[in-house]
Amino acid sequence: MDASLLQEVPHRRFNPLTREWVLVSPHRTKRPWLGRVEKAAPENLPAYDPTCYLCPGNERADGARNPKYTSTFIFDNDFAALLPDAPSFDLNGGDLLVAHSEKGICRVMCFSPRHDLTIPRMSLSEICEVIRVWTEEFRRLGALDWVRHVQIFENRGALMGASNPHPHCQIWANASVPVLPEKERASFTEYQAKKKSCLLCDYLRLELELGERVICENDGFAVMTPFWAVWPFETLLVSKRHFASMEDLGGREAELLADILRRITIRYDNLFETSFPYSMGFHQRPTDGEGYPDWHFHAHYYPPLLRSATVQKFMVGYELLANPQRDITAESAARRLNESSETHYLDRP
Repeated sequence: MDASLLQEVPHRRFNPLTREWVLVSPHRTKRPWLGRVEKAAPENLPAYDPTCYLCPGNERADGARNPKYTSTFIFDNDFAALLPDAPSFDLNGGDLLVAHSEKGICRVMCFSPRHDLTIPRMSLSEICEVIRVWTEEFRRLGALDWVRHVQIFENRGALMGASNPHPHCQIWANASVPVLPEKERASFTEYQAKKKSCLLCDYLRLELELGERVICENDGFAVMTPFWAVWPFETLLVSKRHFASMEDLGGREAELLADILRRITIRYDNLFETSFPYSMGFHQRPTDGEGYPDWHFHAHYYPPLLRSATVQKFMVGYELLANPQRDITAESAARRLNESSETHYLDRP
């Protein structure tokens, strides 16, 4: 097939991780755009905010007071979506009204005592400390006999529902494996049984050979706009070595992970010269005691911005009722991110 047709003709692309499809309509990018294209007002956050419930020494909403921490800080969410002592129940009404209780633990982790210091502005040593605590929490929570999955994720920016600009992430431990990680687990297992190899090892090798959608890489990790991306500037971070969780990071891999996290988020910020909003999360093996040799460590970035700092994509109409659709192809998005500098726009002379 002539690959140039992917930039001209409506088509569907298959996501082998979730085994779902996305409709791509590249010809629609030729239509005139009548919406506003603006820069966002610059954020001038202070290093310390006396009204912020995540800053060192400040009082949180439940009355607890933060210690005067000097590095990372982690605590149980004051308004947790999951509870470790939730009472057990099961409901089944004719296989149509089905529900059961779900235990869990929700933790909040501040990356830094500084109210204004995001991942792209942090030093490698500071990000390495974040990774160390992520690993420690994954290990500690995953060791609980009833926890089957630990999800580390960051909602960055008000567009992604972040209620506080202080740089932080969340860590949720579930008694069951959530829907998307379970879909990926099934895909890894089926691919291994069929191909006798790893899905993401093979995919990464193909993307590195083609080079068209790769944004940045180092000796341990690569970031690309996946062929099946739904969000305009969605990216996928994949480890070059096959392993299943942060517990398996070895040698310089923690530092290399810090490096790649910093590089992709700098590129995001530079794209529209704004603190780029996204939801990002690591997908690691379930924690139910099984080996999961087919699982491959990776992370997803889902940013909503489309054309500028103020124009975002919404899932509406066809996408809510049929399946996801995009106009900007993964290849054109990758080109835009590749053209974005790895020197943060706030650090330019």
